Amino acid sequence: MKALPAISVAMGVYNPQSEAQLLQAVGSIMGQTFSDWELLLYDDGSPPESAQMIRRAARMDGRIRYLRGESNRGLAHALNACIACASGRYIARMDADDLSAPRRFSLQLAFLESHPQYQWVGSNATLINAQGPWGQLTMPPQPQKTDFCKYSPYIHPSVLFRKEVLVQNHGYCESPDFALCEDYELFLRLHRNGCRGYNLQQPLLQYREDACSYRRRGWPRRVREAKLRYHGLQRLGVPQAAALAWALRPLLAGVLPGRALHLLKQRRVAAQAPSKGEPA
Repeated sequence: MKALPAISVAMGVYNPQSEAQLLQAVGSIMGQTFSDWELLLYDDGSPPESAQMIRRAARMDGRIRYLRGESNRGLAHALNACIACASGRYIARMDADDLSAPRRFSLQLAFLESHPQYQWVGSNATLINAQGPWGQLTMPPQPQKTDFCKYSPYIHPSVLFRKEVLVQNHGYCESPDFALCEDYELFLRLHRNGCRGYNLQQPLLQYREDACSYRRRGWPRRVREAKLRYHGLQRLGVPQAAALAWALRPLLAGVLPGRALHLLKQRRVAAQAPSKGEPA
């Protein structure tokens, strides 16, 4: 009888814009120094040409399991489908255009197995675009409720979860109210329920972000994020006035051109001092 893998990688894909980026993302999982994994590659109802692209990626390694939904139901549904099919004790997130560092799984798994007080672990990330690396995104080692005010204090595709914490907390919320904000909603809910995560200070992910990334964040998404921030921060214990002020952040950003937002992000990243900390 074949032994079950330790880690199940959840990757939801819909109509990928670049086959090269998809293959590189899958290749970065194949290149992990920790080899006891399975990759659940979920096609969320892509059109035929894109579906063939995803199937080609699934044939790259025998540890890849191809799953497909007949209609596009969103990332939260895709990830929940992966969790339901996962054989591993741990669930690793991964996106179809990012790259995992070779030692990501080995370092994150070692951390969770030696720190039972944490239910998931993320990391810092190197920011990349078509020209290559352009900065580093540094996350707080032990996020607190105030760290949710500016943005999510976890880089979603960098995270390794204990599967049980996702199952016990009912996974991702598939409500349209949280579409494209499902990770922020999940981490807010997990913190509200007393669960905690940690961020390793090594950049274990290459995270793709450029001016086009901001243009894809349309006004409906920004309105959903504002509502989520307002209600979610209050439930986490942030005072109402502060929650309202931070809820305006995505709306104010929406009036600026994508290129201007990207330039502001570049300046913030350049000025950001790396944070340090050891797990408690």
